[in-house]
Amino acid sequence: MNEADTELRRLAQAPQPSIAALFDAEPDRLARLSLDVAGIYFDFSKLAVSVAVEQALLASAEAAGLSGWRARLFAGAIVNPSEGRAATHMAERGSGAAGDVAAAAAGKAAMRQAVEAVRSDDVTDIVHIGMGGSALGPALLLDALGRNADGPRCHVVANIDGEALTRVLPQCDPAHTRLVIASKAFTTTETMTNADSALAWLAAAGIAEPRSCTIAITAAPDRAAAWGAGAVLPFAETVGGRYSLWSAVGLPFALRCGWKAYEDLHAGAAAMDAHFRDAPFQSNAPVLAGLFDVWAAHHCLQPVRSVFAYDERLRLLVPYLQQLEMESNGKRVTRDGAAISGATAPITWGGTGTDAQHAVFQLLHQGTRIGPVEFVAVQTPAHGLPETHHRQLLANCFAQGAALMRGRSFEAALALSGDDSALAAAKTFPGNRPSATLLLEKLDAFTLGALLAFYEHRTFVAGALLGINSFDQWGVELGKEMASAALSAGRAGFDPSTQALMARGLG
Repeated sequence: MNEADTELRRLAQAPQPSIAALFDAEPDRLARLSLDVAGIYFDFSKLAVSVAVEQALLASAEAAGLSGWRARLFAGAIVNPSEGRAATHMAERGSGAAGDVAAAAAGKAAMRQAVEAVRSDDVTDIVHIGMGGSALGPALLLDALGRNADGPRCHVVANIDGEALTRVLPQCDPAHTRLVIASKAFTTTETMTNADSALAWLAAAGIAEPRSCTIAITAAPDRAAAWGAGAVLPFAETVGGRYSLWSAVGLPFALRCGWKAYEDLHAGAAAMDAHFRDAPFQSNAPVLAGLFDVWAAHHCLQPVRSVFAYDERLRLLVPYLQQLEMESNGKRVTRDGAAISGATAPITWGGTGTDAQHAVFQLLHQGTRIGPVEFVAVQTPAHGLPETHHRQLLANCFAQGAALMRGRSFEAALALSGDDSALAAAKTFPGNRPSATLLLEKLDAFTLGALLAFYEHRTFVAGALLGINSFDQWGVELGKEMASAALSAGRAGFDPSTQALMARGLG
């Protein structure tokens, strides 16, 4: 343990000043802990981080070699040692080794041709079949920005549960539908099973060559070509699934919203990339956010981080972040295989405001588990309804953060309760609950790209500080292996409980 980590442990074990007291003691607190970057205002000032904690976290980042790991990431060097790979998703938006950027540009040119061909054809529907990042990213983009777009309707199917596919296919005309099949290895069982069923649907409708109606998106183009895909759009093996929306996996968004929107998405992400690369740590939004995440989860032992999007267009942000953050940093060992002492990634959860206020905020205000709350809001609405809708939405968002910090004392509650002490206790709020707010000027392709890149870099920073490889996901593989074994004839090696369940459910 280095000196910075020792100091952080000491600070975490010492009595902490309240957040309100920090505002009183630090006249520059709001200015120091708020930033404007790429159309997003970041306010971290209501997090439980003192100047001393902030300085110790910055020192810890230097001790962990964050500068060097960041340089490796931007240079296209190996940052995923367990698989011996770089992480080249930023090459898709113009940053990285020259060869990676050139390959990404070539892939983008082929993708643009495919977009123009489909949008100029009589295609009315796209059924995008993927899994994990191959579905979560496209679904988020489409739900956020695709409502009034002029391209074909795009439907994302991930779940192997046949209910998912059967809800989508009846909405489509087989004669005017294209299937997009996104699978990095082009062997993902769920994806290929759904693809087979969708092809059977096309064949049953009289489509003579169903596979000619498919576009394969994969890092294994030869396998997709041998399968018989009508077109193949490759992407690099070094682009991980949860970062793949920047590659051809983002095809549904480009088809629905047009090429300019796709380019704007990348431009926003590139602006955040430049900020992450160039800004000093103390004024770097992803760096500060990542450091504060580690402070809360690892040092203060706060096991959860909640995210609430106060914009219906971002209702899929939380599922997207759950994969990004928990698959990246939900690890128990460092890059060199040493056990980590303490917590790593918190559990990411959340919902959409104001719906969540009437469902889960009771726990946030008065429950016994504390963890940072993050509000994401947009200044300018996209709907044409009266202004009162958006004013109420933002007022609720800002008030929740203020209420979490302020709380209500027992004495104040007693005055509201007719001197009924039991009722006053029920109306008492401890306050001093940390939150951060991200306020987007507007929600368009540029700011959404910047927002998603911010979360990527933030996750990378937290992993680097903990010594974690944020780019592998071996924990995902064990479940796949055992699911295959459960479908095999022998089913050997399972516990009695699972054996009984398989006998009932699988026959």
